[in-house]
Amino acid sequence: MSRASASDQADAAAVSSGGESEWLVCHTKPRCEKKFVALLKAERFEHYLALVQSVRKYRQQTKRFTKPLFPGYVFTRVPADVRRRLYQQDLLVRLIEVEDEAKFLQQLNDVKAIVASGYELSVLPLLNRGRRVKIVGGPLHGLEGFVDDPSNPQGVVLSVDVLQQGLLVKIPAANLHALP
Repeated sequence: MSRASASDQADAAAVSSGGESEWLVCHTKPRCEKKFVALLKAERFEHYLALVQSVRKYRQQTKRFTKPLFPGYVFTRVPADVRRRLYQQDLLVRLIEVEDEAKFLQQLNDVKAIVASGYELSVLPLLNRGRRVKIVGGPLHGLEGFVDDPSNPQGVVLSVDVLQQGLLVKIPAANLHALP
């Protein structure tokens, strides 16, 4: 994956609306991010959808398209008194309020810079020491454990409580799903 074209990125951000508003993370229904952005544009709400180029190679052809970097999520800034309008088109699952807006804006700017850089990137779950995870691929599919070493998030400890011991297993991060 690489960065989206300049016109796609220009479409990803809209002009800001007036009034007092806070940033929100909008969790959309599957494959509805671009439709939701069209709704935000129509309402003239400031928003950002991180888009990246994707290339799929088939037997006789190669297809290029843009897709969301964070599937199912759009960032927007909407006045509190009109938030209910976001649910009009039945594209939204839930709104997530941003607790630390300054930190969020810094991270959002970092995401924009990374997307614009053109470097290949992929999204991985944030795996800290003690974070519960579920194995979602491979022969250990379905087992749960916790991350042992944050510097090596592939190290997952599976507990054997009756023996007060654990088994450290090397699992590719792509096969791990962070649990709440």
